[in-house]
Amino acid sequence: MRPQRTWALGSWLFGLGLLLCATVAWDNFADGVDVTSPNMATVVPSAETLAQGHYLVQAGNCIACHTARGGMPMAGGRGIETPFGNVYSSNLTPDLETGIGQWNAAHFWRALHHGRSRDGHLLTPTFPYNHTTLISRPDADAMFAWLRSQPPVANKPPAHTLQWPLGTPPALAVWRTLYFKAGSYQARAEQTAEWNRGAYLVQGLGHCAACHSARNALGASGAVDDLSGGLMPVVNWTAPSLVDNAQTGLAQASLAEIQTLLKTGQSGAHHTSGPMAEVVQYSTQYLSAPDLRAMAMYLKSRAIPAALASSEPAAAKQTVRSETAHRGAALYDKQCAQCHGDQGQGEPGAYPALAGHRAVRQSDTTNLVQTVLYGGYPPATAGNPRPYGMPPFILTLDDKDIAAVLTHLRSQWGNHAKEVTPLEVNRIRASQGS
Repeated sequence: MRPQRTWALGSWLFGLGLLLCATVAWDNFADGVDVTSPNMATVVPSAETLAQGHYLVQAGNCIACHTARGGMPMAGGRGIETPFGNVYSSNLTPDLETGIGQWNAAHFWRALHHGRSRDGHLLTPTFPYNHTTLISRPDADAMFAWLRSQPPVANKPPAHTLQWPLGTPPALAVWRTLYFKAGSYQARAEQTAEWNRGAYLVQGLGHCAACHSARNALGASGAVDDLSGGLMPVVNWTAPSLVDNAQTGLAQASLAEIQTLLKTGQSGAHHTSGPMAEVVQYSTQYLSAPDLRAMAMYLKSRAIPAALASSEPAAAKQTVRSETAHRGAALYDKQCAQCHGDQGQGEPGAYPALAGHRAVRQSDTTNLVQTVLYGGYPPATAGNPRPYGMPPFILTLDDKDIAAVLTHLRSQWGNHAKEVTPLEVNRIRASQGS
């Protein structure tokens, strides 16, 4: 009896394994997209279609990822670091050998909607197809028409360097079965057309949750409407929660203020930095006023429930050690006061105020430390063509210095936030290999 029972159990497990494999294969490859449609090289798109396609490509921030540093626009080859290795973006110019010159509209639609390339292989989820699946077919066709109208550039991106077995078809298929489902944007009947337009842009083309939601151990982010914030792997910037009013103040901000921030990279005392500055630089500054207002309306509506649920508590004044306080004050006077003011008041239109600034008071100090270490500029936009920048202090200040000066500005001028430790600074410095 025992050998028979063992054989029966083995057969059952083998059958179950075959069923699971068949389910995963069906889930990933049976998308039903007919890619035998004629090549669009024979179709002459209208000027309106090309203009719409260009606009949508900008709205999707495609150029930022599909352009290598110093390379030709959209020719691919930009290395995107992940915790599992490097992924290199594809060439989106109409080159016949290395780009999309042999693609048709159905191939492009399948890539956006199902995450599969022209030859049918599965794309890595570094390409945010869990968001681009929401893009409508007419919008996808317009984007493809514009890409096909650009000059071809012969550029073959390097092969991905993902750890084995990650990046293999079976591993990608299992990941997609767990975390991806093709879909389309479903308008909410109880909301206005403007709100739904904003949601479509934020969840789909804008793929905001790709940064503004935490990722799990397998690199999967939250749902397309999950804007709860989190640490961005490898780049080590924290994307703030857009639903936590204490972090952004979106509930109190006017639609005009949010629009201005997305359009110019700065609004009042606030400005974009780090990865978000790149988004404004290459994408949102080119969006129309109605679309920016729609996005602002959607984002503001998402923050309101959190604001009503619990008002931001008043922070208690923190006790700072005298040695740290003296060191921080001296460093601030020497390195920072010239631009940010003796009282942290800043300079309107140039340097942000530090007094009362939400980013200064955040419990997570990652972005503050990154800013001091590496400096940087807000994005150059039509509304702010010559932004004032901040120099890097990575070679000027050590961990104790940076901790002290950040503690100083987090404990002055009405700011009441916890002390920054040299260990925190060292952790963030080390994470960048410095």
